[in-house]
Amino acid sequence: MARFSVILSYKGKTVPIPDISHVTTKENLLSLARHHLEVGDDVLLKLLYKGTIIGQDRAAETQDKPAFPLDAKIPSTGAKVIVMGTEARGVEILNSGRSDPLMRGFDDTPKRTVPVSYWGPSHGKQHPQYKFCRLQECTDASFGTRPGATTPHAFEARRLLERLSTDPGIIAVLKSRELVVGTLGEMDPIDDRLMQKKQQEGACLLGYNTNHGMRIDVKLRTDDLSAFRPYPELAATLVHELSHNWVGEHNILFWTNFGQMRVEYLWKHACLLIGGEFVNGKRTAELAGVTSMIFSSVGRKGHVSHMHPLDASQVMENICKSVFEELAHEMAQHRIPVHMVIPAVLEFRKELMEETKDDMSSGGRRLGRASVEHTVASESSAKELAVAAAEKRARDAKKRAEEE
Repeated sequence: MARFSVILSYKGKTVPIPDISHVTTKENLLSLARHHLEVGDDVLLKLLYKGTIIGQDRAAETQDKPAFPLDAKIPSTGAKVIVMGTEARGVEILNSGRSDPLMRGFDDTPKRTVPVSYWGPSHGKQHPQYKFCRLQECTDASFGTRPGATTPHAFEARRLLERLSTDPGIIAVLKSRELVVGTLGEMDPIDDRLMQKKQQEGACLLGYNTNHGMRIDVKLRTDDLSAFRPYPELAATLVHELSHNWVGEHNILFWTNFGQMRVEYLWKHACLLIGGEFVNGKRTAELAGVTSMIFSSVGRKGHVSHMHPLDASQVMENICKSVFEELAHEMAQHRIPVHMVIPAVLEFRKELMEETKDDMSSGGRRLGRASVEHTVASESSAKELAVAAAEKRARDAKKRAEEE
């Protein structure tokens, strides 16, 4: 039987014990340790080797087993064992003491529950690939002036950014165009110099896009910092800035792409509504505040009325009408008539309805995805195809306008 030495380490001093083997029991090793370290019986010892307890006074298990099993590797210099000592009287006092009823144990601690998304468990997550990689709210210290008592906390701004990033309509736009945004952040609502600079560069005053999607900032708060801006306005601003991932200038191509993205955003919420999707008793369209843009007949508090059964074609017609009204207002600031983009948006409407006709509840398949019925033999990515299609529709619309 191989013999080896054990080096005990206790309170800063080391003591070697020779002639130890693999048959030395835990009880024998404890006795040797107590003898060589000159420790009294009023101290309870615990022996540790490589982080494992190999011997312990008053242990629940029996101590007649070998301290070092046969498979334990012992260095040639000997086994270094750490010895820990505790006064027996202190252990008895601790064990006999009455637990504080006001203190909870680990077993009594309530388990943390994952917060439910604003859009419910089915639609509360970003796409694993096409998403906003980071969210960044504007903290109180980063404001250009001291916030007031009614200013929403940065935590609320964070939740609003999460609501935007997990909006089913936003996710549909990101996925269909294979967009990845580095950071979705909150714009300082009173940083006039930055807003003026971005406005000169052609960016929207309520948001701006840095380096074609490296970072998108949206102005969440009102000018007086007392509240957040309406959610439908924030979502429309985010879609506007996402359109700048493709085109920087506010030209016909930009407004064509923006109009198509707005149609897709509203159509996604319409599909969830038609498919009977509810979140806490409400439709996602109602949560997004776009019910009136989807249906021409809306009752009080945004509830749909006189639309049974729901007609998909009529719903899409209402969506396009709402988007054209929105485009006419925004494009007028850039002196571009809305009829320049209407044909391309209507063409996109047909493509979108064709793509989603078999799956109304989930908002359809990704645009450009190959299927059994529609196989596209092309090596171009969906992003390149979408850009080419948007450019072609813009050219065709411009040509028809010139002929008229």
